[in-house]
Formats: sequence, structure tokens, C-alpha cells
Amino acid sequence: MDISTKYEAAKIENKHYKYWLDKGFFHSKPDKREPYVNVIPPPNVTGVLHMGHMLNNTIQDILVRRARMLGKNAVWVPGTDHASIATEAKVVAKLKDEGIDKNKLSREEFLKHAWDWKEKHGGIILEQLKKLGASCDWERTCFTMDEIRSESVIEVFIDLYNKGLVYRGVRMVNWDPDAKTAVSDEEVVHTEENSKLYHVKYQIAGEKDFVTIATTRPETILGDTALCVNPNDKRYKHLKDKKAIVPMVNREVPIIFDDYVDMEFGTGCLKVTPAHDINDYEIGLRHNLESIDIFNDNGTLNENARIFVGEDRFKARESAVKLLEKENLLIKAEDYMNKVGRSERTNSVIEPKLSLQWFLKMSEMAKPAVKAIETGEINIIPTKFKNVYKHWMENVRDWCISRQLWWGHRIPAYYLPDSNEFVVADNIDKAVELARKKTNNKNISAKDLRQDEDVLDTWFSSWLWPISVFDGIRNPDNPEFKYYYPTNDLITAPEILFFWVARMIMAGYEFAGEKPFSNVYLHGIVRDVKRRKMSKSLGNSPEPIELIEKFGADGVRVGMLLCSPAGGDLLYDDSLPEQGRNFANKIWNAFRLINTWEIDDKIEQPEHSETVIKWFDAKFNDALIQLNQQFDSFRLSEALMTVYRLFWDDFASWYLEIIKPEYQKPIDRKTYNSTLDFFKNMIKILHPFMPFISEELWQFLKNDNDSESIMIAEWTKPKTEFDKKIIREFDNCKEVVANIRTIRKEKNIPQKNKIELKIISHGDYYKNLDSIIIKFTNLSGIEFTDSKPDFSAGFMVKTHEYFVPVGDLINKDEEIKKLEQELKYTQGFLDSVTKKLSNEKFVSNAPPKVIEAERKKQSDAEEKIRILKEQIKGIC
Repeated sequence: MDISTKYEAAKIENKHYKYWLDKGFFHSKPDKREPYVNVIPPPNVTGVLHMGHMLNNTIQDILVRRARMLGKNAVWVPGTDHASIATEAKVVAKLKDEGIDKNKLSREEFLKHAWDWKEKHGGIILEQLKKLGASCDWERTCFTMDEIRSESVIEVFIDLYNKGLVYRGVRMVNWDPDAKTAVSDEEVVHTEENSKLYHVKYQIAGEKDFVTIATTRPETILGDTALCVNPNDKRYKHLKDKKAIVPMVNREVPIIFDDYVDMEFGTGCLKVTPAHDINDYEIGLRHNLESIDIFNDNGTLNENARIFVGEDRFKARESAVKLLEKENLLIKAEDYMNKVGRSERTNSVIEPKLSLQWFLKMSEMAKPAVKAIETGEINIIPTKFKNVYKHWMENVRDWCISRQLWWGHRIPAYYLPDSNEFVVADNIDKAVELARKKTNNKNISAKDLRQDEDVLDTWFSSWLWPISVFDGIRNPDNPEFKYYYPTNDLITAPEILFFWVARMIMAGYEFAGEKPFSNVYLHGIVRDVKRRKMSKSLGNSPEPIELIEKFGADGVRVGMLLCSPAGGDLLYDDSLPEQGRNFANKIWNAFRLINTWEIDDKIEQPEHSETVIKWFDAKFNDALIQLNQQFDSFRLSEALMTVYRLFWDDFASWYLEIIKPEYQKPIDRKTYNSTLDFFKNMIKILHPFMPFISEELWQFLKNDNDSESIMIAEWTKPKTEFDKKIIREFDNCKEVVANIRTIRKEKNIPQKNKIELKIISHGDYYKNLDSIIIKFTNLSGIEFTDSKPDFSAGFMVKTHEYFVPVGDLINKDEEIKKLEQELKYTQGFLDSVTKKLSNEKFVSNAPPKVIEAERKKQSDAEEKIRILKEQIKGIC
């Protein structure tokens, strides 16, 4: 076979990916086979490939490729998410660079720019995934704002509204002043940050006395409508029925009493700002307090603040501190570590804000989703995340589903003329019909109705993803939905367990009547070796496409998985894909070696070849059983290492070295054919991890009875019976070979010089591997003896003693000195073990297994001392 001397990754990857696409191997249609279905966590349409995507999609592709080889009808559905906040920000920035102000555009004009941007940039990440080898069914590519998905979202909103689960109301929300929209609790990232705690004096109305309040946000004093103390706090009982004067604006506010206040925290006296703190809002509701909203949507102060109007909130904080100092109302400012909520999308500090929004009731929908995890109907891997999931679901809050944006699914609510009353419909004609019924006014027309300006939260579309990709919302009886739903495995990261995974589970039971998937596999975060999260700002995030160009896609895939336990973070550096590339080269060179051998049909198969074939056949089947178990339990990093060690350590380092013919001599046909069969089976189990090199080698190796592509080749089935004893004995054989090589090295005996091996056997000796020991170590023969030969170097493996007569080849004095040093060390080790076993306290308290292990160490050391003494005696 004509095979190049070097593995050319880029050339091979481009060739075979085109081949797979042209042949339609990724595409699936319903048939009688068992389906295997994964849906891609849709990356943001704004996104480009990063290291997290690489890990996530490598794992998905491994599972999908293996499922195909298992004979399942595998489909991996790709797509992208419209990402309301991120995309709108990108489009606004682009328009700004072009000198266009979004606020001067109509909604329709802005959306035209947004769709143009999406068409130009929206498919970049999917094209990059192809470079990784992702075997997605690209004919099924979905977008959360395409026609099917959009109609599904609107239909679900209407359904939930009609069930009384969607409502509109004024609530305290998380406001992102940069994006100018509300965000959900799950989109707020809380971080510990250095700030200041300001101690401010509030004067008691009509008195000269003051109370002290501690706050991190002196600018919000302008919105205070009460002071609050605990009714059990004796320090403040004299303040009952009194009022205080709000600093800077001199507004009188009541002093109220509420159990919420912690008497031990700060001064025990709390300023209450109902419009800008969720806890203050709750207090305000209980005590019927006024709410004064002092912030504009962009985070600047409005007219309600009375001073600092138009200033940004952080500038207003500085202004407030200066004014408080000037009015002698600031007692002190001290350093303070404060937990600050930031928007996940923009990193802007979140502003708690009273806002009229749309909400979805979650408590009832959460119940079947909790039960699914508790009963094991849905598995979360690793299981440590089950309790995290359960805690969140049992404490779930209503979901704020409206966003003050233009890019997204517009809320299908239509307001009646000169009214805040509304109707909900999927188009204007139905809205007019409903409005006429609601008002008994047959003259209402489309121009009289005004559609809500807000769009739905992006997650309100992606929570339907496993259903909507098969059009299961609009058309639940369609054959594709019935065949492919529920899906099998969801691969994602723990950080979106709540605002995507949990919601998909709720949606599955609510709209499809059953679970959306069976398994949730949560992989860790890709970090650098300093355990820092990868980010461009830190300069520690490599460009994935550059890594693929440098190390090859297979090398990168292997690198991403080498140390990526389920739920555990991957500590990345370039040595990982380099190791993957080296593995690809090892595989390539192993095949090149086999390809150079000349075959002679006339020669008999050597005994050592026959024996090692039996061993590797058993070893392969044992590894295959272990590999299947690792796949079934999602221990994919371990699965890779099983294949890696089987090929590198067992096949390349032992099997090939044993069967390899002498220089310029042929190999027998029987051994050669067995080797090719082993190699084909090896690349089949390599294929999910390394699809490109395995396909290239398959095209060299396949015969007329084999599948056209390794992608659709049958996954090798392990034999039910194989020789397990030969596996154990071969490990002993390896140890014998290693010891003989050590003796050669220490005694400077060249490999070309034949040596003898004499054995004192204590128990059953396994002779079947002697031919391999002879071949590997160039022995003249193996003999059994009852006593240690004179002038020999020895070692033990299990219960058998091995000796290599070295005669005049050794320096007796140096050998005795070395043996005496080893004897001294072993005696010291024995003394320490004996001392431990003589300690009554240790023997009484230690577990039986520990004591048993110590006694084993003792007996092994005693036996070694006996042998060492005999070796010294023999030389002397």
C-alpha cells in the first residue's frame, strides 16, 4: 500500500469530512432501528468557537459516532441561539461605528440590520465545528428564531397564558442598565468585590438626636422612605411612632419596626429603599411604604432623586459622599468586602428595580421535574449535582420572561385603545377578534391595537429545544417527533443546569408529557494550569482553530479529553493536544511498520507469535468490556485512556515488537493476517475519539466484506469467553523481561549476546510465555534449577526466583556492595513494619484490611532478605 511517511492531518481531515458529507453519513431519517438522539446546546449566534465549545462538542461527537457504530439510527441536531442581549449589543455597536443611532431607527429598520448581521456572522461557529469533526446532521440545522421555532415559542406563550401561568405585574427585577433590560435571577453572577461601608447620621425629626445607618450605596439614600429596626431591640424602643429626616433631601420618613432586621448586623438600624432593594421592597409591601424610583433605565438619576439628576449612579455615589461630608453627616467610611451582582451578558452591576414585566409561574411546573430526578427517570452525571438541582427547583421563583429589547420573539399581547388591558393572540387578526369580544365593540380594527414592545427571554425559546427541533410543539403527531423524542443524552456545563437544563425538563413534561432526555452529562470548565477560567482578557485562551491547524483535529480532541473527568475542570496547556498529536503519529507509524513487512506464505508461524496473538486477543476483549462499561457510565476520559494504553503500551510496545520479523526477513501469513485484524478492531474503537486518522487507515485496511466507511462499521463485540489467565501471566512476563533488561544494562551485557535464564519455581509456573521471554530478551534457553547458580544476578517475580548467570562479567566487590545496601534498606523497612505490628493500639484500631496489608509487607520483606543473603553468599 502506498502510504506517506508522515501523517498529514489537514489534508486528511478536509478530504474525509467532505467524503462524509457527500455520502450523507451524518443524516438520519426515521426507520426501524433504535434511535440515538442528541441535540446540540445551541451556541449564541454571536459566538465563535472557544475551548468550552471544543470540549462540549468533542464529547457529543464521541457519543454519536459510537452510537452509529452500535447500529443505532444516530442523529445529532445542530443549531444556534438568537441570544437577544448579546446580538442586540453587537448590532447596536456596529450601527454606532457606522454613525447610526438605534434610537433614531424604527423597530423594523433595526431588525433589518439585525437579520443582515445574523446572516453574515451567524453561521461562523457551526463552520468551525466542522473543522473539529462534528458529525452533526447539518440538513437539520435550526435557529431559535426561524419559522418553526418562532411559531412554537408564541404558541407556548399563549398556551401558558390561557392556563393562567403567564401574568403581567410590577415586581422587583434584576435590571441591566447597559442592556436596558430585565434579566432573570440565573443570569446574575454574584462576586465578592472590594467596596466601602458608609456610616451615615439620620436626624430624628424634631430632636437633636441621630441614629446611624450603615450602607454601601449612599446614592440610594435619595429613595429612602423609612428607617427600620427590630421590635425586640431595646436600643431603639424610644423611637416608636417617631420619624427621621432623610439626609441630603431632608424628607421626613417613618421609623418602623420589623423582625427582618438583624440586631447584630451593623448598627441594627436599616434604611428602607423599596424601589431599589428586594428585601426593602418586601418590607415596603408589609408596611405600605411609598416607593421612590430614582433611576432611569440607563442607570442615571432621574427627577425623583431631586439632586444629582442626570448623573450616572456611580458618579452620584461620589457626589453623595461629598455632600454628606459637607453636611457633617458622614461618620466614617470603611473598607468592606461586598457581594455584588453582575449581569452575565454585559458584566454591568445589576440594579434592583421595580418594573412592569411578564412572569411565568414556576412552582407547579417544577414538581414533575424534581420527581424525574428523584426517581432516576432522568440521570444527572456526576450525581453530586442532583442535590444542587433539587435545592434550586424546590426554591424556584417565578421567571421574569420579558426583555426590553427588539431582537427576539415579540410578546404576542395587544393592548386595547387607551387602556392597559390586553388580549393575547398569535396574529393581529385574532387579536382584533378577541378585542371585539372583550369590549363588545365591533368597530375595533387592527390600527386601534398596540402590540407589547418587549421580547421574550432568550431561554424561553431554548427551553423548548429538544421538542421544537422536531416540530413537536406545532405538530406533536408528526412521525419525526414520535420517533426521535425523547432524546438520549444532553451534554452541557453545570453553570446552565438551572436556566437551561431544568427548564427543558419542565417544558418536556408540560408540553410533551414526558422527559426531554434520559441523561444529563455535566462536564467541567476548561481552565489554565493556574486554575483560572479561560478568557481573552487574561490572554490564557488559545484560538481553537489555530490549535487544530497546529496539532490536528484528532490531536486536539484527544488533548481535550485526556484529563477531563465528568464534572471536573480540565486544566489545559498545549502539552495535551501535543500528546494527542504524538498519539496520532504513533498510530500512523505503527501501520507504516506493518505495511513494510514482506509476507511469505511458506514459512510456519513462530511459537512466540502464536502465543502473543492469544494474549492480545484476550487483552483486547478484556479492554473492550472495560471500555463499554466506561462509555455506559460516561467515564469518557477513562475510556480514552483505556484505548490509548491498549494501543500504545500493549499493541505497539509489546505485540508488534514480539511479532516483528528480523531485519530484512519476511513474516508468516497467519501472523500478518491476525495483526491486520487486530489493527482494524483497534481503529474501530479509536474512531469515536479520533475520526480522521481512523477513517484514513480504514480506507487502507478494508476489504470487500467491510463497510464503505469506518463511520458505519459495526462496533466490535467482545467475546463472552477468553483466556483471562494469559492476561495475568503476561503481566508477570513483562516484569521478567524488564528485570532481565535491567540486568543487561547494569552488567553492560549487549542485547546481541545471548544469556541463560535459570528459575527456581515455588508453585505453579506458567510455561506458555517462555517463547516470548526468549525472543524479547535474546536468551539461549530457560532451565529450572533447585538452587541458586554461582555468580548470577537474580530477581523475584511473584513466588518464582529468576537468575541470569553472569560469571566473570561482573565486578564481585561492586555487586556485593550493591546487594548489601539493598539488604540494609530492606531490613530497615522490615523493622518499621514489625514495630507497627507490635503496637497494640495500632492492631486494635486499624481495619482488618490494613493489618492484613502490613503483614503481607512483613512476609514479603522477610522473603526478600532471605534471597538477598543467599545472593551475597553465592557471590562470596
